[in-house]
Amino acid sequence: MATQTTLPKETRRLKILVIDDNRDAADTISMMLRLKGYETQARYDSREAVAAGEGFLPDIAILDIEMPWLDGYQICRLIRQQPWGHGMKIIALTGNDRPEDFRSSAEAGFDYHLLKPVDLAQLMEHIGNTV
Repeated sequence: MATQTTLPKETRRLKILVIDDNRDAADTISMMLRLKGYETQARYDSREAVAAGEGFLPDIAILDIEMPWLDGYQICRLIRQQPWGHGMKIIALTGNDRPEDFRSSAEAGFDYHLLKPVDLAQLMEHIGNTV
């Protein structure tokens, strides 16, 4: 018989904003998180990131780094400048795996730098640290 993992009530209320110009990637991550009980929104245009965050007021943002118009580093800095963005957790989810990429993420204000393809267990561990 299959068992279902139930998250604590307070965890289900967490809001997560996923921003990736790859629609399939953003939608897949968003769907996986919804199935875990989180409220999610996905955006595909980096220029919508701050406005989406302001309207949604997420607890966590998951950002791709390599995107047209604004990259994930720029978006992270812009979010951190917003009153609602100071205390939120921001996770980079990217294919960039050089040591300087990890440093750039930290300097931009990311809390974590995770590599694609997404390791759901690792992502959930970092999300769980928000509770």
